[in-house]
Amino acid sequence: MKNKGMENIVYNEDCMLGMSRYPDKYFGLAIVDPPYGIGEDGSKNKSRGKYAKDYKPYTGNDKFPPSREYFEELFRVSEHQIIWGANHFIENIPDANSSCWIVWDKDNDGNHFADCELAWANFHTAVRKFKWRWNGMLQENMKEKEIRIHPTQKPVALYEWLLTRYANDGDIILDTHVGSGSSRIACDKLGYSFIGFEIDEYYWKAQEKRYNKYKKQLKLL
Repeated sequence: MKNKGMENIVYNEDCMLGMSRYPDKYFGLAIVDPPYGIGEDGSKNKSRGKYAKDYKPYTGNDKFPPSREYFEELFRVSEHQIIWGANHFIENIPDANSSCWIVWDKDNDGNHFADCELAWANFHTAVRKFKWRWNGMLQENMKEKEIRIHPTQKPVALYEWLLTRYANDGDIILDTHVGSGSSRIACDKLGYSFIGFEIDEYYWKAQEKRYNKYKKQLKLL
């Protein structure tokens, strides 16, 4: 374990309010998946592929990406950042030049969803790729298949891969848009303290239920 007595908590509140409580560079690494501003809130998900399903639209309906003020606050409270979807709103990220982009190859057989997702990161390293199938009911690890509870859910394995390669011992991890809670579970599995925010009450409750179920299963092992 990297942090004995680690904390792992998600607050049901606006992340801007939440981040305001923390001092500069409190978090070693922020891994965030904010709205992209492309209208993909899950309400029309089923029309995108035969293995897809519709979800309850989340707060904001993915109408707008985060503002420059959000990124300024994110950079204030965290030393390093990994920002999913940055190709959609790169103009809002201060000092956006970076050699480090992360590619998630979803191996989705060319359906209507994107073949890959991109994340911007402020590490001085090369572009890296993680390949993990994520196509509706079809997943890379079908023996430990994840139940999809959020339209923008990412696999726990993706966050584990990111933590293994980019987090340092003792880092406290921040996620400003927790969604399904995959980042939270990955941090628990690898022993990192985690603080997250989820503004949507419905999805906050859904990820709490998922996390508690995961913890109960651990006790049975």
